[in-house]
Amino acid sequence: MSSAPPPADSESIVKASGSNLAFAFSVLPKEKRADMRVFYAYCRVVDDIVDDGDLPVEERRQHLNQWRALVKGEASEVRPGLECELQDLQKRYNLSPQSVLEIIDGMEMDLETPVRYESFDALKKYCYRAASAVGLVSIEIFGYERERTKDYAELLGYALQLTNILRDVAEDAQVGRIYLPREDMERFGYSEEELLAGKYDARFFALAEFIASRAEDFYAEAEAALPEVDRESMKCSELMRVIYQQLLEKMKADQFRVFDKRYSLSKWELMKLLGRGMVGKIS
Repeated sequence: MSSAPPPADSESIVKASGSNLAFAFSVLPKEKRADMRVFYAYCRVVDDIVDDGDLPVEERRQHLNQWRALVKGEASEVRPGLECELQDLQKRYNLSPQSVLEIIDGMEMDLETPVRYESFDALKKYCYRAASAVGLVSIEIFGYERERTKDYAELLGYALQLTNILRDVAEDAQVGRIYLPREDMERFGYSEEELLAGKYDARFFALAEFIASRAEDFYAEAEAALPEVDRESMKCSELMRVIYQQLLEKMKADQFRVFDKRYSLSKWELMKLLGRGMVGKIS
């Protein structure tokens, strides 16, 4: 089985991504911006491995395992570019290998066939690995004083991932991934077959509203958990919180027409939020 091709450097990977997360790095000091770029590029690369439908599933797992070996310091070779950058990042911030590995574990859950979740408790485990773990590593790079900030990162991760799940319902269904918990779908009498067919009706709207309210609760809990002393160092994650809350509000105001469109904030809306973030007026 072939090795994964050597990834480019972090700057090239992030530029190609066009992500809201990368956009939010603009509020960070120059050094931390570069460090977060390395960490985000790692997340992007392992996610892209999982989503590479041209590769057999077992080959994708093998490529993920190569990254696991690198994170654990067990790789037989560390290639120039992102691999070297990631190892340097781990050493400088003393990042726990387990916290970085959680992210691979979350991505790998998308290789299960089919992707289904019976309950919110089961989905929450996925959200922790796919998003909360990213936040918990990020705050180590941002720097923080209070342990309560870890709770903030975990709670915000759940909120962001639920927002992503709602936004991406249609495209995820097209590749056989259903993240809406089966117990929630049954609560509103909406079936898996109807979701796969893109059926939009009052039942789907009620289901989406229910998921959105769960996300809103996590946003509120995260905001309440952030200690005032760490608010300045969390500017980047707070900008992400506001971006995704506005995205959720936009979907809600439009009655969650997620089968017809992919929601996003306009460039003007993003720049306006960035300006507020630069002067510390994110709310």
